[in-house]
Amino acid sequence: MLCIFEITDKTGCLIHLSYKQWLHIQIHPGMTISVIEHIKETLISPHYKYRQEYLMVLVKYLNNSGFIITNFYTDTLQ
Repeated sequence: MLCIFEITDKTGCLIHLSYKQWLHIQIHPGMTISVIEHIKETLISPHYKYRQEYLMVLVKYLNNSGFIITNFYTDTLQ
């Protein structure tokens, strides 16, 4: 499986973003290549820094590792 990146999140779990999921993520408004750094920052240090929108990153965890299912911008915390 091709990965865009792998990173250790704040809990110490290895998280990856697959190429397939990156293609899915790009259908959401505002998802450009520059958002990858924002995704990494969110996984390392989740915070509720409100600009105009929040970046929601959804991760599926299995056996002490995980993968990103999707992410999107939202104006409310869910």
